[in-house]
This record gives sequence, C-alpha cells and structure tokens, in this order.
Amino acid sequence: MTVIIKDPQERKRFLKFLAVGAFGFVVDFGLFNLLSALLSVDSVVAQVVSFCTAVTSNFLWNRYWTYPDSRSKALNVQIGQFALVSLAGLLIRTPIFAILEPFLLTWASRWQVSKYGLNAVFLGHNAALVIVVGIVMLWNFFVNRYWTYNDIDR
Repeated sequence: MTVIIKDPQERKRFLKFLAVGAFGFVVDFGLFNLLSALLSVDSVVAQVVSFCTAVTSNFLWNRYWTYPDSRSKALNVQIGQFALVSLAGLLIRTPIFAILEPFLLTWASRWQVSKYGLNAVFLGHNAALVIVVGIVMLWNFFVNRYWTYNDIDR
C-alpha cells in the first residue's frame, strides 16, 4: 500500500510521524516482549500495556516535534483527542491481534526456528503485532492529522 502525499509540508510531517512511529514501535515491541516473554504476562494484556506506553511516547514526540506549530488548542484538549484516536486504534488492534495470534502461532510452529534462537511463540506473537501496528498506524496518522492537529496550516 502506497500513501501519496503531494504537499511537501504534509509529506515532511508524515515522514516525521513515521519516525515517531518507528520509535513507538521499538517501545511497543520491547515492552510487549519484556512482559509476554520474560514476565509471562498474557499476550493480549501485554499488547494493551505496550500500546498505551508507546502512545504516550508518540503523543509527546508528535506534539513537540512533528506538529510543533500546533499550539492553538489547549494541551489537555489535544491529549484528550490523541487519547480518543489511540483508544479507537486499540479497539481496532486488539480484536485483530486476538484473532490473528492463534493462526500465526500455528503457522510459526511449522517453521524450524529454534535453531536461530527463536521459538514459535515469539515469532507468532511478533508477527501478529507487526500486522496490527501497520493497520493502526494509517488510522492514527490521518485521524490525528485532521482532528487532533487540525489547527496548523497545510
């Protein structure tokens, strides 16, 4: 899927949003794997906690780096809007994760990955997380850009 953004300023914002998202991805995956693999937290619960932590980081980076010119809205209003968009993203993400995970665990169990230091559970969990992060990233960008950060010039 290719996202075409013709306006150079919007393209720059989208690239910054992707960079922030990449950092959020590291936070999300790192915490998810810490919780699920090392601390044996249920994977669905772990992905909710890791998502919320990444969203907090992403809000701060987007507010101060991606959209620094977005200051006409009060901080609490913007946090509320960002949180609602993120909550909707979580509501999109969680059932898709819960549906995909068993199939991807079965798929991963067919691969002989243990010789590479991986196991089927790690591979299946992370494959499901990669898919849902990709889906929700597009939702988050467009809704946040045109609702949460709609007070900036195009």
